[in-house]
Amino acid sequence: MDLQDKWNKALSDTEIIRSRFAYLPTFENKSIPYIFLAASSVNLGDTVLRRGKILVNRPAIILPEDTPQFEGFDFEKNYQVNADMVRMFLLIRGISFPSLKYEHEVSSLDIYEGPLEKAKGYFRHELERTEDVETGLIAGPEDCWEFSLLIYVGLLVSRSLPSDLRRLWEKFRDKLR
Repeated sequence: MDLQDKWNKALSDTEIIRSRFAYLPTFENKSIPYIFLAASSVNLGDTVLRRGKILVNRPAIILPEDTPQFEGFDFEKNYQVNADMVRMFLLIRGISFPSLKYEHEVSSLDIYEGPLEKAKGYFRHELERTEDVETGLIAGPEDCWEFSLLIYVGLLVSRSLPSDLRRLWEKFRDKLR
């Protein structure tokens, strides 16, 4: 399956079960924890459980517009393409991310013994029980989890846009005073 097929599969099969509640901060670095669930292709009837976080940071150098940096997403290992090719792949399709550094860190990769639907309910309940409003719960295809996570981050970035614009305007206005 090529990159386009994986992207299409992630677009059609990614489910954001529970999103973080807070907007992304406009002027700060942010760690976005997640739980990603996928039906196991090896242990049929079980669920692959991936926990991690995506660090959204301002890069040390100022980047041109629409030049995000993707690190730790295993594109080279899993798709034999580098992050620059993925960035161009997305840009050609009209998908742009702000020029920030998106760094993926896996904290654990496990198996949940049970089907995907049961895992979704279990982890949704766990997040609600612990009142965890930071961790996102995402389900998607096991073989294109990277794109599912980018879809999730893209959703958070776009959802934060109105508040970001307001904060940028306020900061600009304060500088004029």
